[in-house]
Amino acid sequence: MAMPTNEFASANPMPRPDLSDVETWIFDLDNTLYHVSSEMHGEVDELLGSFVSKFLDVDRIEARRIQKAYFHEFGMTLCGLIVNHDLDPEEYFQHMLRADLSTIGANPALVEAIAALEGRKVVYSNAPSAHVKQVLEQIGLTPHVDAVHDIEAAGFTPKPARAAYVELCRRYAIAPERAVMIDDIPRNLEPAAEIGMTTVWKKTDAEWAVDAEYSDYVHHVTDDLLAWLRALSIRD
Repeated sequence: MAMPTNEFASANPMPRPDLSDVETWIFDLDNTLYHVSSEMHGEVDELLGSFVSKFLDVDRIEARRIQKAYFHEFGMTLCGLIVNHDLDPEEYFQHMLRADLSTIGANPALVEAIAALEGRKVVYSNAPSAHVKQVLEQIGLTPHVDAVHDIEAAGFTPKPARAAYVELCRRYAIAPERAVMIDDIPRNLEPAAEIGMTTVWKKTDAEWAVDAEYSDYVHHVTDDLLAWLRALSIRD
C-alpha cells in the first residue's frame, strides 16, 4: 500500500455500498463504541464545569459559556484552554479522569463483529490516552485494535480540524479511499469525507445528534453499530 501524501482532494465521494475492499476501519470511542449514559454525561459535564470555573476563576455560569464556546470553536474545551490560557493538559487530565467509568461493561458481541472485519482497526478519539485505554479494556476491544490515536497523539489538534485527519493518515499510512470512519458527531465526518473516506454516522440521542442524513458527507447512517457491522458480514 502506497504511503498517502498530505495532499488530499477536497471532493466528497459517493456512498460506497460495497465495503469489501476497506483496508482501515476508524472508530470514534465515546458514544460510538459504547453508550454514554445520561448519568455519565452529567458527571463529565460537572467535572468539566468545575475545572473551568476553578482554573479561570469564574462563576459556573461563565464557565459553562466558555466551555461551550471553546467546544464549538476548537472541537473541545481543553484545546481552547491550552491556546488561550496556557493550560498544562496534565492538570486537566488529572481532574477529568475522576469520572466513574465502572458502568462500561464488556461487549463480546461488538468485539466479535469488529474483530471479524478485514483490515486494520484504529480508534480515533479526542479523549486522553488513559481514558481511551481504560474504556477499550472494559469493552474487551484492546486485543483487536491496531492503533489508538488520542488527543495527545494528535498533538492536541482535535477533530474536526482537517489537518488532524491528514496527520492521522500520514502517521498510520492510511489510504483515505480505502478507509471507513465511524463517529457519533456529524461534523467530525465532514473532513473525513473531504479527503476521500467513506463515513458512517452512529446516530444517538445526544444534543449534537442533529439530523444529518442528507448531508453529502454522511454516506451511511445507523443507530445500532452492532447490527450495521453484522449486516456487512451478511452482504460479504
